[in-house]
Amino acid sequence: MPARSVPARASSFLLFITYKRQTMHSQDEESSFSESQIHGAFHNHFTDSVQPLIELIDSLRLIGIDKDIDLPSIAVVGDQSSGKSSVLEALSGVGLPRGSGIVTRCPLELKLRKLRQGQWSGTISYRGHKETFYDPLMVDNLVRKAQNQLAGNTVGISDELITLEISSPNVCDLTLIDLPGITRVPVQDQPDDIGDQIKDLILKYIFKNETIILVVVPCNVDITTTEALRMAQHADPEGNRTLAILTKPDLIDQGAETDVLNIVLGKVVPLSKGYIIVRCRGQSDINNKIPLDKAIDKEIEFFTNHRYFSSLLNDDKASTKCLAKKLTKELVDHIKKSLPHLTEQINTKILGVREDLKIYDQGPPLEEEKMGPFLSKIIIEFSDQINELSRTGHSKNGNIHALLRPVFKKWDSHLRDTEVSFNAKVKEMIEKYNEMHRGRELLTFSDFAEFECVIKDHVAALQAPAMQTLKGVQEIVQNKFKEVCNLCFVQYPLLKNNVYKKIGEIQLKQEVKVEKRIKEFIDMEQLVFTQDKVFQKKLDESDIHQMTGLERYENLREDDMVLTSKGCALLDTRNLVPEKLALYYEIIYQRLTDYVPMLLILFMLKDAAKTLRHQMLEMRNGADVVELLKEDTDQGRRRADLKQRLERLTKAQELINTRR
Repeated sequence: MPARSVPARASSFLLFITYKRQTMHSQDEESSFSESQIHGAFHNHFTDSVQPLIELIDSLRLIGIDKDIDLPSIAVVGDQSSGKSSVLEALSGVGLPRGSGIVTRCPLELKLRKLRQGQWSGTISYRGHKETFYDPLMVDNLVRKAQNQLAGNTVGISDELITLEISSPNVCDLTLIDLPGITRVPVQDQPDDIGDQIKDLILKYIFKNETIILVVVPCNVDITTTEALRMAQHADPEGNRTLAILTKPDLIDQGAETDVLNIVLGKVVPLSKGYIIVRCRGQSDINNKIPLDKAIDKEIEFFTNHRYFSSLLNDDKASTKCLAKKLTKELVDHIKKSLPHLTEQINTKILGVREDLKIYDQGPPLEEEKMGPFLSKIIIEFSDQINELSRTGHSKNGNIHALLRPVFKKWDSHLRDTEVSFNAKVKEMIEKYNEMHRGRELLTFSDFAEFECVIKDHVAALQAPAMQTLKGVQEIVQNKFKEVCNLCFVQYPLLKNNVYKKIGEIQLKQEVKVEKRIKEFIDMEQLVFTQDKVFQKKLDESDIHQMTGLERYENLREDDMVLTSKGCALLDTRNLVPEKLALYYEIIYQRLTDYVPMLLILFMLKDAAKTLRHQMLEMRNGADVVELLKEDTDQGRRRADLKQRLERLTKAQELINTRR
């Protein structure tokens, strides 16, 4: 939503707040609401042009669209002892816990819901617990009890939400979120990072564009050092969602009035939404049992007679009455600007829900005689997807070759890296041949079997990494097959488990086959063989001829360009063994780097897919179709939930379209 996010029903509720304060009498009646008319001072703000917009948001909340999309809410942020509880009481009329230290220890979502008829009732919910009560005076104790359940009986905090819903014919729909007061120094048994915990919790809420940030700052502190205002500026740099409320003007030191006046006028820390100064009931007023309506009268009298602040009252910058009017204006502006974005969000979510329903909405037929053809249909669809995966590598979740390629690249890199160690072993052998490798051959002669042993040992060591490559490919292919299975049979746990079992068994059999062939190929590579023409080509592409001056001689090649015995004799020297064996390793490398991946693709992917498709088509014969198509109860619940969401979103879409 746009940044100027204001609670959907704030206007009508704020009108009522003033009305309620005018009609609340004695301490026994503080939490009861009379049935008198709305105060006329606010009636002009609830005009026919505004009411349709408010009713639209009311209707959206009524159908529960706030389960899918964040609707506007108010978060009240302030340092400890800033007067935050008094402001909440002034805005909501609900008496929340008061006291010193951290009183609000969990986020408290306060939902006010208007009834067409009926008596006042409250419902508090948290961590699966839900309790309904009918006495407003129970709010304080129930909230404290909930906080003790979630945050413990000490002074810790929790980010678990407490929801307090008040239903009454005399309230209008509004959502307020009371957040813990900001603290800097741990006290008693508080953890050392309690300040950081509280800040993180507050930022989680005020960073939402749908939230109006009400920053509460006492008049008797330096505003530039107020953490609450600093956090609001961080979350809302442009100040489009922030309204600062100055409290406790009666506690200002004499001579500091001008400084406070400059703050309210935006001359110290400018805010686009500005400041409003209020004088709510203090602890002494509560101790003296001054009711809300009397407190409002005292507030107006205070500002009217104040030497410095009386002008603020005239400029709508002082009193809770002005605060209500300010929120009403912000509400109207916000709803008008937010409707296009709200519509876009609803349309996007409708598309998403419909896509999800494509998976969940198609259930099996109810008639048993139709279940067989239905099972055949979904099995064929699965088989087609497996065939496409093996043929092209494509599936709904991407291309399998994109996952296999890094595994094959790792195998290739290992082969290339071992070339260095192979060449080093050969050179070391040549340098120490007489001391370590010479047998009964005469001096200056060499035994080819010794060189052959170096190749055999080196090739034999490649078997382990080849098996690791096999394991990696087997895991990728098996997971991909299971992904396709889950997409096709997500609703049918027994069918899905049966197919999972088949996939695992087939992959295990294929793995045994491939492991045998890799071992055979490694054994073949230890034979040390290649065709003369293949090795001759390697020699011709190397610089060995230049090293030996072979080109100076004539008639050294047969008709097929392979060196004659004389030509071979010129290259048959121990000094050239490292270079010649390095050329032969290139042949080994080329055969292994291609053969192993080709073997794995053929047996682990293509043949495995073919076997799986064949077994799936046989599954239909003699199967307990009813049992295989038995749905997971969670899937049924998920389908019902998606349908409810679609119904809510569609209804919301219709409401917006008819009201625009």
